[in-house]
Amino acid sequence: MDNAKPIGKKIYDFIMLTAASLLIILSTWLFKYPNNFTFGGITGLSIVLSRAFDVPASTLNLVMNAVLLIIGVLVLGKVFAGKTLYVTILSTVGLSVLDKIYPITEPLTNEPVIEVLFAVALPAVGSAILFNMDASSGGTDIVAMLLKKYTTMEIGTAIFAVDIIITLSAFLVFDFQTGLFSLTGLFAKTLIMDGAIENINLCKYFTIITTNPKPICDYIHHTLHRSATIYKAEGAYSHTERSIVLVVLKRSQAVLLRRYIKDVEPTAFMMITNSSEIIGKGFRGFN
Repeated sequence: MDNAKPIGKKIYDFIMLTAASLLIILSTWLFKYPNNFTFGGITGLSIVLSRAFDVPASTLNLVMNAVLLIIGVLVLGKVFAGKTLYVTILSTVGLSVLDKIYPITEPLTNEPVIEVLFAVALPAVGSAILFNMDASSGGTDIVAMLLKKYTTMEIGTAIFAVDIIITLSAFLVFDFQTGLFSLTGLFAKTLIMDGAIENINLCKYFTIITTNPKPICDYIHHTLHRSATIYKAEGAYSHTERSIVLVVLKRSQAVLLRRYIKDVEPTAFMMITNSSEIIGKGFRGFN
């Protein structure tokens, strides 16, 4: 990981990587393995091959992850490799430990619809957290990140393209119902992951029209510790000179600024837009 990062950021990254990994581990062991759900990925492929060749799924998972991780190190860089290595080791060891201390051979419930929801939602959120941190859970996620890097695909679409063949194999190895659940789960996983990534990165873009920009800018600079852009404008009807303040904030900061403007400059006109593609200092790519 980047040695230039402050210790607080390193601890935060470690906690988030661990939490995301645990979501993937628990969903895989409790819901995917016992139901033979195959939503793609190395875990899905290991389920299919385990049934076809009578080899432990955890062993197959380890071997295939190791091969793809080496490819990821060579192509995607050391920072990505360090984070992904940690997640891969934690996931592999976690599944092996669960195999020893809590073996599970049948579904937890008699409701496959409920189980497929958990099997989809938990790893989708976990993977979204990892992708947002320039990491992955290894396996076919590495292939998806390669596609994202060298093509115009969004990460959710790239994962779908990689995983669809593995998911379709469930129809050949398991029964038709399991195949349908797996295919439905893959579609749902793609949608949930795209939505989760977008919401994690969601920021608020303010366009503020005012005759008194100074207190607003002072609040942005000194309290929210952000910068802003100001340019002059003229009202089309009144021809009064006004200032337009442009600023992008995290959601928690946006709430504070909106409240401040409402109290201090109630005549200001605000337009607030959602955006998940803010790239620059203090945001994605420059943190």
